[in-house]
Amino acid sequence: MSPTNFPALPAHGHGHVTFLGAGPGDPGLLTLRAVEALAGADVLIAEPDVLDVVRSHARASVSTPELTVVDDASTAAGIPVLRDAANLVMEAARVGKRVVRAVSGDPGLDGNAGQEMLACAAEGIPFEVVPGVATAVGVPAYAGVPLRDPQGADVRFVDARSASDRCWTEVGASDGTVVVSATLETVAAAAGELVAAGRKPDTPLTVTVAGTTTRQRTWSATLGTIAQVLKQAKVLPSPEGHRPVIAVVGERSAAAQRDQLSWFESKPLFGWKVLVPRTKEQAASLSDQLRSYGAVPHEVPTIAVEPPRTPQQMERAVKGLVTGRYEWIAFTSVNAVKAVREKFEEYGLDARAFAGIKVAAVGEQTAAALVDFGVKPDLVPSGEQSAAGLLEDWPPYDPVFDPIDRVFLPRADIATETLVAGLIELGWEVDDVTAYRTVRASPPPADTREAIKGGGFDAVLFTSSSTVRNLVGIAGKPHNVTVIACIGPATAKTAEEHGLRVDVLSPEPSVHKLAQALADFGAQRRAAAVEAGEHVTRPSERRPGGRRRRTT
Repeated sequence: MSPTNFPALPAHGHGHVTFLGAGPGDPGLLTLRAVEALAGADVLIAEPDVLDVVRSHARASVSTPELTVVDDASTAAGIPVLRDAANLVMEAARVGKRVVRAVSGDPGLDGNAGQEMLACAAEGIPFEVVPGVATAVGVPAYAGVPLRDPQGADVRFVDARSASDRCWTEVGASDGTVVVSATLETVAAAAGELVAAGRKPDTPLTVTVAGTTTRQRTWSATLGTIAQVLKQAKVLPSPEGHRPVIAVVGERSAAAQRDQLSWFESKPLFGWKVLVPRTKEQAASLSDQLRSYGAVPHEVPTIAVEPPRTPQQMERAVKGLVTGRYEWIAFTSVNAVKAVREKFEEYGLDARAFAGIKVAAVGEQTAAALVDFGVKPDLVPSGEQSAAGLLEDWPPYDPVFDPIDRVFLPRADIATETLVAGLIELGWEVDDVTAYRTVRASPPPADTREAIKGGGFDAVLFTSSSTVRNLVGIAGKPHNVTVIACIGPATAKTAEEHGLRVDVLSPEPSVHKLAQALADFGAQRRAAAVEAGEHVTRPSERRPGGRRRRTT
């Protein structure tokens, strides 16, 4: 058995428990072993903030019982004792379930997880531990604050909630780096404890809230000035004072060093809320790319895809594929691939039905959808990813080399005259078949519509003229502080016709080039603010009522 395989369930019927570290907040910090364990879970037990990080890696059928904190007041009031995590873990394991108990950070630093492990051991329930990135280590790394340098300074970890006087005295007498877990409203008191214990008030300090997430924010100060810095930044007083923070104390966390090492918060679109108005199926890879730039993508379907009103034409064409009617099939969208794939599955066919047929894709996204289906396209445009680009590379019909002169073109209900006319000109016969219909999607939730119109989004990506028309139609016009990015001149023209100011134009008609162009815009904007000595803000913070108004 390899170390990463699940052990078989014991014969006596007990289940198996995996105590899993979910890391400090960034879902990308889950380990490969954690993802593997989550995929095999029958029951997933986690606090709500941790559940959001791990849920997507579990099966759709996984049970996620809700945790409730047991408190003395509810017991004293005669309310039945509420189930806590330990009880939930044991109940599921006793009936043979494979349980994953996910905790924030690392299980070895979670006192409750230790108690739950002892409970499993006492009942003979097998368990394993999957370490996670500890919050006290991961957050400083994302804040650009190294904990050690070549001199190898001592590093101490302190939890301000439970630290004793002796603990403060020891770290106060040390000249090593101290990593303090606290809250926004208690971090100044923790700084005071260190000063009282002997640390100099001018010792550098960084404080990071919401570490490793796109809400992360870091303040640089000293032990003596942190209270004033948080007050001036209007962070305190605040009803969010209970939010956990990681503070790093010591000469090696100096602000000058952090300016050079702050790799995460200086991403070009850090914290930007970006609206992606596309169909759900097409938005995933674009959203992943935006996340890599530090953005928070918000997908709003503007186009719904439905089957054609009369399916007979499509059914005849798919049967023709199998019987050798076509030399080529040309896919002009991801949705066309999806429509043909669904028809194949309906007939019990798979990618082998494409044997002997040449396959063309209009661009990279469509080609990727074909590869996912198990089909490697023979033709993808070497230049512009469009019908015109496809025609540039399409070979003319040659009766000597081409036994069949017919092309199957599955498409949307919107006509593709350019491609059809071009193929006919090259000598091909074309079966132009409606494979799916595009209709306007239903409006997004009220809070999303309000954010669109009220300037709650920092940017919106328009990938076609129809996404402009449909978004404005179902949700209203984006606020004038929102950065508008368009995939090409035709889309930009439609945006301007709707009264929108186009800020970013993609150099090529590709969604990935569009996202890159928006990132370049964000990077230039950030660089200009830094050069001018201004605080870097997001576009949404400059609207009336935003945190910071535009300065002239």
